[in-house]
Amino acid sequence: MRLTQVREADLNLLVVFLVLAEARSVSRAAERLGRSQPAVSRGLGRLRDMFHDELLVRTPRGYEPTPRGQRVLAELESVLPRLDQLLGDASFVASEASAVFRVAATDYSSNVVCPVLARRILPSAPNLSFEWIATHEGTFEALDRGRLDMMLGAEDEQVPEQFAKETIFSESFACVVWRRSRHARSRGVSLADYLGAQHVTVSVLGGKQTVPERQLAQAGQQRRAALHVPYFATAMRSVVGTELIATVPRRIAEIGARDPELRVVRPPSLFQSFDYLMVWHPRLASDPAHVWLREVIRSIGVELEQPAKQAARSQRSRTPRARPR
Repeated sequence: MRLTQVREADLNLLVVFLVLAEARSVSRAAERLGRSQPAVSRGLGRLRDMFHDELLVRTPRGYEPTPRGQRVLAELESVLPRLDQLLGDASFVASEASAVFRVAATDYSSNVVCPVLARRILPSAPNLSFEWIATHEGTFEALDRGRLDMMLGAEDEQVPEQFAKETIFSESFACVVWRRSRHARSRGVSLADYLGAQHVTVSVLGGKQTVPERQLAQAGQQRRAALHVPYFATAMRSVVGTELIATVPRRIAEIGARDPELRVVRPPSLFQSFDYLMVWHPRLASDPAHVWLREVIRSIGVELEQPAKQAARSQRSRTPRARPR
C-alpha cells in the first residue's frame, strides 16, 4: 500500500481545517482548539501548502471553503469521526456517537422500518443519521466496496454467498385491488382469476419483483405484468380505476388499505410467506457501530412481528372448532 502523501502530511492540521471551516473565523477556531490565533493562522497556511489550494477564503460572512475545500471538508466529516473511534476504545455509545449509517432497501422497508427507527432510536441518538438508499443493480457491489453498511430485502436467493445475512421477520403477500374491481367482490383471488388478470409489478432488483415471480415459477405459472413501477406505494395507487392487481408484502398492503379506494384481498394459496433479511459484509461483523446497528434492526423486527402474531392468535380464536362426535 502506497501512503506517500499520508507519511509526509501533518494529520493534526486536518482537525484545524475542520474546526476553521465550522467556526468560519480564526479567533473562534483558536478558542475551540485552545491555541493562539497566530498558531491557527500558521496552520491554515500549512494546509494551503499541503493541498496546493486556498481551501478557505475570507468573505464578509467569514471564511468560505473553495470547491477543493468543500470536497476536503466532506471527506473529513466522514473520516475523522471513524478515525477517532478507531483510536479510542472498542465501544459504541449511540447517545454520544457521531456516525452515518447507509442502508439500501425498497420503499417497503422505508414505510415499515423507518417509522419505528425514527420513534425509538433517533430521539436518544442526536448525532446519528441514517441514509435510506433505494436498492439497485449495484447494491451488492456497493456493500462489497464499503459504500453501504447494510441492505434490507426479501430472501429471494439472490444474495451472494460472501455476505452475511439474518432473518429479521417473516412476511406474507397480499393482493391490493380497486374497491370497485371484480376482484374486490370476495375476500380472496383464485388462482384462475389471478393468472387471467393483468398485474402491476414492482422493480426490486434486476427489474423484477423477485419473490412472487419465483414462487409462481415453482408452481409452473407466470403472471402477465402490464405495468412495471419502482415503488410498492405507486403499485398500489396504480390499481385505482382498473382491474389490475398489485401483489405486495402484507405490512405495506395494510398501510395502503387506509386509502378508501383500495381493498386488500388474499392472494392464491400458492403464495407462501418469506423471510425479510438484513445483509452485510462479514468484515463488519465485530465493528462496534455495526454490531449496534444490527441489534437495532433485530429489535425492530421483533416489534414488527408482534402484531402479526397477535393477529394469528385472534384468527385462531375465531375459527370454530370441530365438535367431537
